[in-house]
Order: sequence, then C-alpha cells, then structure tokens
Amino acid sequence: MAANDWKEKVKEVLEDVRPALQRDGGDVQIIEITDDGIVKVALQGHCAGCPMSQMTLKMGIEQHLMRLVPEVKEVVNV
Repeated sequence: MAANDWKEKVKEVLEDVRPALQRDGGDVQIIEITDDGIVKVALQGHCAGCPMSQMTLKMGIEQHLMRLVPEVKEVVNV
C-alpha cells in the first residue's frame, strides 16, 4: 500500500477508536505518522493523566491499529 494510503487508513481507524476514549472523558490526537510506521499521538483529557493510559495505548490503540494497518510498527504517546 502506498504511504499516503496507509496513513489515511490510520486516521480512519483512530476515528473509530475515538468515541470509546471520549466516553471516558479522554481523546487522542495524531501528532505524526512517520514513513517507517511509527504513529505518534497525544492522549488528551482524562487519558492524559490516567494510570491506565499506557495500557490503553499499547493494548488498545496500538494493537487495533497494527491489526487493521499492517504498516504500523508502533504507537507512542508524545
């Protein structure tokens, strides 16, 4: 898949995840999607200070993205 195509797919998948985060008072913002498959995000709202935010990021957002967009190698909170 061309770089722009999979990067657009990342944005679409995060839009699908966003309502679950918003129900808990949080959100996620894309900061950067690198060509080598690193998705840099900023967790916001309650997610930013939540002790479970790392689990949400790695076991929720990252796993979901990697399953649907194989080009994604890692998701990091910046």
